[in-house]
Amino acid sequence: MEQQPAGNDLVLVVDDEPHIVALVAYHLAKSGYRVVTATTGAEALDLARREQPSLVILDLMLPDISGFKVLEKLRARDETRDVAVLMLTARRDEQDRIEGLSLGADDYLTKPFSPQELVLRVKAILRRIGPTVSGHDIVSIGTISVDRTAHRVTVSGEEVELTPTEFKLLLLLAERKGRVQARSHLLQNVWEAAPDIQTRTVDMHVQRLRAKLGSAGDLIETVRGFGYRLNDEARSSA
Repeated sequence: MEQQPAGNDLVLVVDDEPHIVALVAYHLAKSGYRVVTATTGAEALDLARREQPSLVILDLMLPDISGFKVLEKLRARDETRDVAVLMLTARRDEQDRIEGLSLGADDYLTKPFSPQELVLRVKAILRRIGPTVSGHDIVSIGTISVDRTAHRVTVSGEEVELTPTEFKLLLLLAERKGRVQARSHLLQNVWEAAPDIQTRTVDMHVQRLRAKLGSAGDLIETVRGFGYRLNDEARSSA
């Protein structure tokens, strides 16, 4: 018998092809996940709001609205903006992957796919996006600890002095660990600026933030053409 995943996470599977839904639901349930399903975008949005899944497996081609639109609506709503999303599609166009990632998808899988690979990707996403919380209001990523209440940041136990904007930027990246945050999204949520403003403000602040964090600054990864994400293991930045 396979080991139950920690927390017995709920996964919402959204696809209008019954055999795909049945295949995915079977393998997820076999791996210990709880599963709910939807066949339309409207049903998916309603279930996501009511059931609060840990992850949504979302097909792009739905009968009512596109998966892109569903993803956009998920990210726009307070109650679903942090849910993990794995996109499924029969289309292999690079532009589809770019659009999905820029809207906030966590991963992308093309059909036909291996059910075992899908389950492994689900596990990897849920492991990656779950920040470690110690105490009541501390988010820890790698050697970085961010105390929301005290507005205090430490790296390997040593306090790091940040400006209020730098703190807000780091906290947002930490709370959405592993997820690409577009520059436009950061401008809206950190600087409360219109998303169409063309500015290098985000890049300059990220550069200063990396410098202040020292070696831990390598945990902030540049995703070319999109923005930034914070990982608990350093990767090469583009």
